[in-house]
Amino acid sequence: MNKFFLKLVMLPSGIWRGMGADIGQLEAILDIRLKLDDRKPIPIGRQRASKKDRKNGVWMNMFISLIMGAVYMTPVLAIKDRITGLTVSFTLFLSILTLMLITDFSSILYDTRDKYIIVPRPVNDSTIVLSRILHVSIYLLRVMLPMSLPLWIVLGMKDGWLSAVIFIIPVLLMVCIAVFLVNSIYLLLLKLAKPERFNDIINYFQIAFSVLFFGSTMFMNTMLSRISSDSMIDNSVVDIAKYGWIRFLPSYWLASFWSLIGFPAKLPGTQWLSILAVVFPLVCLWVLIKYLAPQFARKISGIDVVAAAEHTPVAGVKARNSKLYLKLANLLNKNDTAKAGFIIAWLQTSRSRSFKMKVYPMVAFMPIYFTSIILQSEHTSIADIWSTLVNKPNVIIFLLYFNSILLMQGITYLAISDQYRSSWVYYSAPVDTPGQVISGAIKALWIKFFLPIFTFLAIFVMSVWGVHTIVDVVLALVNITLFAACMVRVTFRYLPFSMQENINLGSNRVIKSFIAMVVPGALGFGHYLAIDLLWLKLLFLVLSSILLWLVWDSFTNTSWDTIKKNELE
Repeated sequence: MNKFFLKLVMLPSGIWRGMGADIGQLEAILDIRLKLDDRKPIPIGRQRASKKDRKNGVWMNMFISLIMGAVYMTPVLAIKDRITGLTVSFTLFLSILTLMLITDFSSILYDTRDKYIIVPRPVNDSTIVLSRILHVSIYLLRVMLPMSLPLWIVLGMKDGWLSAVIFIIPVLLMVCIAVFLVNSIYLLLLKLAKPERFNDIINYFQIAFSVLFFGSTMFMNTMLSRISSDSMIDNSVVDIAKYGWIRFLPSYWLASFWSLIGFPAKLPGTQWLSILAVVFPLVCLWVLIKYLAPQFARKISGIDVVAAAEHTPVAGVKARNSKLYLKLANLLNKNDTAKAGFIIAWLQTSRSRSFKMKVYPMVAFMPIYFTSIILQSEHTSIADIWSTLVNKPNVIIFLLYFNSILLMQGITYLAISDQYRSSWVYYSAPVDTPGQVISGAIKALWIKFFLPIFTFLAIFVMSVWGVHTIVDVVLALVNITLFAACMVRVTFRYLPFSMQENINLGSNRVIKSFIAMVVPGALGFGHYLAIDLLWLKLLFLVLSSILLWLVWDSFTNTSWDTIKKNELE
């Protein structure tokens, strides 16, 4: 599959040559990068995964993308106007591609290890920049092609073969727009910022963009729901002419291709906008190579010059923070091994860039989500919204369990670190039961990220629905903790910050994740059914507490053999 995508991105080699890249060097660098992706270094104590496991992981990721694509095609089915429906679908596609590029692939774009091999060689900046851009483009194509397959089939069945053929062009252009636009912003930041501050600036930019992406997505969902209530219920037609600003969206430029084959467009000049869909990524690429790429290699080499200094502890900060987490570690853990895991997780979750990028935006999502609930309500006054909530006790379940997303996100990335090679310290320390380290780390994550927001939600629930909902609060707390314990027990039983992030998840890990959700998910559904039955909620509370104790005790006693076995998957 790598060979196919390599040939695909090298098809416009004349354009790459015209922008100053050496085609022979470019293809060789890409070929090596793709091979190295299949031979990634592994943490200490872990054996090399088989070729079959890696292949299964790629296919599993493509299957997940296919499922996401089936969801993203619904606007085309729900909205009769073809250009409007495609605009909504392409907006969703572009949003997820851009988010993936910013959150998951920045490490590839600005990997400083090239300075030891490529930079000393006679390779120009244009070739280096293009190799990184095309490398990421291949990853995005792996996601985009299966994700767009359901919509491609629907268009072929509804509109005929011409619509299906044209659809290939927007798919490729969406990848180009996402890659070139985000890279242009990154290279502009690299050109303006000092290299030693670039990592911090990028990290803040990533977090801010993630929050902005979530907020804008919620706003768009609210807007579309209101549009649908006005127009789609009667005739399944959205009057896009009322929203002239949509013509400035790249997703509308891509949808305007269908005006060329006879589909009516309500906004004037739509046919000409299709030219922008082609010209815009090329202009971004030209600006990137012509003005931003020069001296790229030198600046990228300076990014990690002061990396070691960034981790130097500040005495004042250490003195202020030491009392809190040390007291919590002593209070919540019985032995020194668990205390060590607690302290490591507490400190590293504040220092690790990758962890902050993946988890911290989730903290900001909660107020945005509550705001979206208010905007989606039919009422405008706070009093009316409050009274509406009081009459809907089932909302309690959703509010309390929604916070579990943050805990699950934290558990998923608790084991991942850019400095995973430092995990040798676990194997050299006299630790008989490594599960105790994991137990302490999970407690730190639970206290630091989950409990504060859950406490706020619990106070809100009891303020709206009454103090008697404390039973629901306690049951939700136990069930969510049980959810987390099951996920750790079945899927994420790794030592904290000991694993390298791998873009291609293994198939066993994905399957186990689904299995781990069944038991706590069933308990949450049982809580929903028993919302008005106090005796049944108390029974569920007892059962959940017993199961939580059993699962927690199970992964706390995890042995070294189990740790090594999990790392092989």
